[in-house]
Amino acid sequence: MGEVVNTLKVMPESPEVDLEALKAAITDEPIAFGLVALNVVFIVEDGEGGTGPTEDAVTALANVASAEITDSRRLM
Repeated sequence: MGEVVNTLKVMPESPEVDLEALKAAITDEPIAFGLVALNVVFIVEDGEGGTGPTEDAVTALANVASAEITDSRRLM
């Protein structure tokens, strides 16, 4: 099996969330009204389960409103 590189967009719960602290628990993209998202790039083995465990772990963190895969590419 190969590896897949994924980009996960992490939306904080509010503009007041300390992004540096959120980064430490898990590069910035402006969204609107002062809110920013974190784009986290990670590599996983291409196999059953895929990105699910990583998405679930990040979504479960404090101050995370949502997380979604915005890009996925196979590494060669």
